[in-house]
Amino acid sequence: MRTVDNRKAFKPQSGEVPTGPGVYRFSDRHGRVLYIGKAKNLRNRLANYFQPLHTLQPRTQLMVQLAAKVDWTVVASDTESLVLEHSWINEFRPPFNVQFKDDKSYPYLVVLMGDEAPRAIISRKEGIKKAKYFGPYPKVWALRETLDLVQQAFPLRTCNDADYSRAMRSGRPCLASQIGRCHGPCSMRVSIAEHRERAKEMVRFLRSLDRRFVRQVESQMRDAAAAQRFEEAAKLRDRLQALEHILEKQAVVFASEVNADFFGYYANELLGAVHQFKVRAGRIRGERSWIVEVGPDDSAGTVLEQVLQSVYEREAPPKRIITSALPENAADLSEVLKQRHGLRSLPQIKVAERGEKARLLESAVKNAGEHLLRNSLRRTNDITARTDALAELQQYLGLAEPPLRIEAIDVSHLQGTNVVASLVVFEDGLPAKGAYRKYKVVEANNDVDSIRQVVARRAAVLGKADELAPEVGLYRARPQLLLIDGGQPQVAAAAAALEEAGITDIAVAGIAKRLEELWLPEDDFPVILPRNSEALFLVQRLRDEAHRFAITFQKQRRSKALATELSEIPGVGQARVKALLRTFGSVKRVRSASIAELGAVPGVGESLASVIYEHLHTPSAKAKGLDSIDTAGSENDEVGQ
Repeated sequence: MRTVDNRKAFKPQSGEVPTGPGVYRFSDRHGRVLYIGKAKNLRNRLANYFQPLHTLQPRTQLMVQLAAKVDWTVVASDTESLVLEHSWINEFRPPFNVQFKDDKSYPYLVVLMGDEAPRAIISRKEGIKKAKYFGPYPKVWALRETLDLVQQAFPLRTCNDADYSRAMRSGRPCLASQIGRCHGPCSMRVSIAEHRERAKEMVRFLRSLDRRFVRQVESQMRDAAAAQRFEEAAKLRDRLQALEHILEKQAVVFASEVNADFFGYYANELLGAVHQFKVRAGRIRGERSWIVEVGPDDSAGTVLEQVLQSVYEREAPPKRIITSALPENAADLSEVLKQRHGLRSLPQIKVAERGEKARLLESAVKNAGEHLLRNSLRRTNDITARTDALAELQQYLGLAEPPLRIEAIDVSHLQGTNVVASLVVFEDGLPAKGAYRKYKVVEANNDVDSIRQVVARRAAVLGKADELAPEVGLYRARPQLLLIDGGQPQVAAAAAALEEAGITDIAVAGIAKRLEELWLPEDDFPVILPRNSEALFLVQRLRDEAHRFAITFQKQRRSKALATELSEIPGVGQARVKALLRTFGSVKRVRSASIAELGAVPGVGESLASVIYEHLHTPSAKAKGLDSIDTAGSENDEVGQ
């Protein structure tokens, strides 16, 4: 699955590349564009791609190995390079650029002002001429409810053109007109001009959500009732209630003058998600989410820059754009959006750090994370995707059969102490949680030694299962693949432990940090999995699950050690231990608490607080190395997603 480094064949000559701003393209031998980028200094940027191969990121390594040509276009300014890059990405769809994987169309409430008699519809199609769009709405049922209320407040035509033409010929009002859901322009109950004016009124209300409309209808209702036009007053009352319901459904988050878009970004190593909230007149008027495929070189700013260019390609931006990370070249992007839509002033692109805007931005980030999780669950539940993942792993790792059972091992420790390990099992691409195992590593020199010990212990169990398999049917519990969280040294240690146990039919691979790489024993180069492969997605889930399980076990051990440490103090029983844990949560926080703070814990008191304080501040207590459950330890001690 590896390609040859042929960069010398297309490397530009020294001095050939200009030093000004521009856009560059890498293409393969078939002419397919692989990657498009922009640079303020083309010469410096392109030189980075011709550094020693091992210094490049794995995804960049793969791209330059596949490339056979690089060319560039010089532009006059950074702003022009931003526009040209986006235009080329849309035209060529290069596989190594940020890709929108799940940019599904969302439903809008659309008022077709281009029709002879304007009508309101629900549509996912964007760009209809002379149409007014409201939304998008994440749920179509919510949009139907909104349209129903809008029809009550503004009885506008919703029928299709065929029904409208038939009614025009017959002169008979349709059902919607008979029940008061349409003004009836087809049967001339109102003129076309009157119907159009009422459509404009509806558009103005939906754009502004101004309560002046409500007050106006309320005044008309009172006047009609005072004049004893009770039927008219009843209709106005129903319209008033519909207007109130529409306003209630639009969540108020800011003052009425705030118009802004909020973009939250959340990502793992393979995929990212972006969630947008559209705030108009201080109310959330629409939201949508995207799944994007990202590479290790793609920062949050890079992704958000591409998202904003796509979102505002046809739609004019509001005055404020709030993002969870500042897009790259934010000033240039703001200038591009101003020129593209003929705006009077530059839209502000910034990050909200506090206040109401920051809280809504946090909600956008949370929604992006939820969207990414739902995407992962859909793939997990897809039996075809799981089958493809196992077949791809067999192909890329050169296995004799698909790895129907995969075991993954991860080691976790706190600054070299309290070493534990986890073993998680996936069968047919799904977690088999009943087969998970935990390991305590009492003495280990380093991570490599810990891996060797854990694999040796697992190999001993597998050896016993081999002896009993014919009698008790344990062969199903034998993995075809053992994944280790680590690189070459860890993989070599695991392979050696299996070999010492006489096990030669289980493949071993190491999961590198960047995830595209799988290291095999006695192999100088890693296997690089394509970023859009189901195999890579499965490997990521295995790695994350092993990491999560190891961290959970270590937290349990630290919590138990904490309780033991506190219970050793004279006068502190289980009830007081629980009270201290409830109040402070960790021995670090208990240790940093004053005597007065300890004494305030229910059931402790001042005298016992002094004893606890003295005990936790003796050298022997500190030497035990206990720390808080949430203290950051080594790199292996981060909570997995």
